Amino acid sequence: MTSATVTGETGSATSMPGPATIRPEEAVHFGRLAAEWWDPAGSSAMLHRLNPVRLGFIRDAIDSHWHADVKGRTPLAGKRALDVGCGAGLLCEPLARMGAAVTGVDAAAQNIAAAKIHAEGMGLEIAYHAGELASLPAGTFDLVTAMEVIEHVADKAAFVRELAARLAPGGLMVLSTPNRTAAARLLLVEGAELIGQVPRGTHHWGDFITPDELDELLAEAGLVMGSPRGIGWTAMKGLHLSADKKLNYIVTATRG
Repeated sequence: MTSATVTGETGSATSMPGPATIRPEEAVHFGRLAAEWWDPAGSSAMLHRLNPVRLGFIRDAIDSHWHADVKGRTPLAGKRALDVGCGAGLLCEPLARMGAAVTGVDAAAQNIAAAKIHAEGMGLEIAYHAGELASLPAGTFDLVTAMEVIEHVADKAAFVRELAARLAPGGLMVLSTPNRTAAARLLLVEGAELIGQVPRGTHHWGDFITPDELDELLAEAGLVMGSPRGIGWTAMKGLHLSADKKLNYIVTATRG
């Protein structure tokens, strides 16, 4: 849930610096949470509950986009994946298990340190980088993900352009973010942070982005947004994919 930027991908050359998208205060905030990132009962507990929902959407999107075997365990074999704002690797590790050569980038060096330690313990080879995405070697990725990140960056348009620059021809992008609605303000900011489900200071409602606004940013970057799915919550189901987008939504994007 931290931020980073993009400009080119893969390869050995270093990209030219792009617009800064990292907010230093956001990097500090999330860096303080690094030690508990992998604790399902710690400060990142909500992410642990959210991650399976996001993974279900991502797996369906992968199978649909590349016509993969829905029963196959490694649908990303032979592909390169980039997770932007990777935190301590909650999404990077499942992507690696799906067969991808994974790169993760995050604004907080503490998160990257925790991610490297955890991946090593799991026997996974994942390339982790701290800082702006523009600092990564040049090149592109087949799959680019940014989960709960765009609401934390300094310049949303520049961030989306950087993400687009990292997407290989024929590639797939997946983004998720809170929606800027009254319900999200009440439940995600005032409610969840008040009762300790999310660390205080994590969300700033004015930085949330609506699906229409995201669609426009993606179009300006030459990408076509798929139909967004909501991520809702009920007492019976917990967090789940839903037609209701008032709290949070997840969406694909591809080149037009």
